[in-house]
Amino acid sequence: MTTMEKIQEIRDSRWFSNLTTFIILAYASVLGFKTIGEVETNYALFLQFADVFVTIYFVFEIAIKMVAEKKFINFFKSGWNVFDFVIVVITLLPLEQSGFAAIARMLRVFRVLRLFTARPELKAIIDMLIKAIPSIIDIVILMFIIFYIYAIVGNFYFHDLPSGLWKDFLVSMLTLFRVLTFEDWTDVMYEAMEVYPWAWVYFVSFVIIAAFVFFNLFVAVIIGEMQKIQESDFHDEMHEDSKKLDVLLLEIKGLREEVKQLKEKKE
Repeated sequence: MTTMEKIQEIRDSRWFSNLTTFIILAYASVLGFKTIGEVETNYALFLQFADVFVTIYFVFEIAIKMVAEKKFINFFKSGWNVFDFVIVVITLLPLEQSGFAAIARMLRVFRVLRLFTARPELKAIIDMLIKAIPSIIDIVILMFIIFYIYAIVGNFYFHDLPSGLWKDFLVSMLTLFRVLTFEDWTDVMYEAMEVYPWAWVYFVSFVIIAAFVFFNLFVAVIIGEMQKIQESDFHDEMHEDSKKLDVLLLEIKGLREEVKQLKEKKE
């Protein structure tokens, strides 16, 4: 096995992915401890060492990924590789000793985002969500239309209520969002029912349409994208199996021809 093949094997190995995941989670814990004043004072040297170690490991990891490519430019053809590279470069900027020290500390948090690329399963989920964005946008537009209609109706009928939750269009939209999240939405409904006994129809219909129907639409879109990915993976596996079968058939055909030639020579 050549050196390049060994590097590619390390890059694609499960243990390397698990090691990166463990280091990122450990570093996330260190960032959490840094927010505790006493811990940062007592373990300042350890926290500094952990920060340096993670920085060196990230540079080492991304170097392996670059070297493993047959052509260096191929590394930047993957959006996930570019994402990794940008995060590593940003966190290497010497901002600690400058007037941007606070920004440098904040940028460290972005290292935790590398967990997305460290786990293939997480990358698949993010890819699935990205592919679902067009459908989600359509659902959000439809949801905004429902919000808009209900906000106008709510402002028209309930704008004089003492709570002021319907005093204008924007406040009405926020109130409907509160209803959507089920945050004391019954209090809002009962206040309106004191003036308009039929107001429950308004609120119950909104909850059914916005909360139940639209949330289920979001779930349906995500599940649909998951099924598409699974079907795509299944077709890819079938295609690979078909290639292997074709190779075996060619080898068998070649063996038959060799056997036939040997028999003809003996005769």
